[in-house]
Amino acid sequence: MATENLQSYELMVIFTPVLAEEDYKAAQKKFADFITENGGSITHQEAWGLRSLAFPIAKKTTGLYWLLEYKAPSDVNAKLEIQMNRNEHIMRHMVTRLDKYALEYSIRRRNKAAANTETAS
Repeated sequence: MATENLQSYELMVIFTPVLAEEDYKAAQKKFADFITENGGSITHQEAWGLRSLAFPIAKKTTGLYWLLEYKAPSDVNAKLEIQMNRNEHIMRHMVTRLDKYALEYSIRRRNKAAANTETAS
């Protein structure tokens, strides 16, 4: 598959807070593997863990957040959307196409976060 056809995307998923740690990690791996199996590649992923929601979703006030950056052909997103809608552990999800400015910002944010964790150590 030609790399010119690959677009950069960011996927934000909020899993239900009642998920066990191993199920949370298994769900992350499932969707990351789905993207790579369909011709994409994972650029970066961050498990943010348990966070408060801005508003209750299905009577829950917290959720397990997961951020995934990837490159993939645009048709992968429709298939990914179907898989996420079928998963009862996902409360919300959003796929965003990243332009060059968003990519630059994302790289700066990651580098800043890495620098902060190094100085904290």
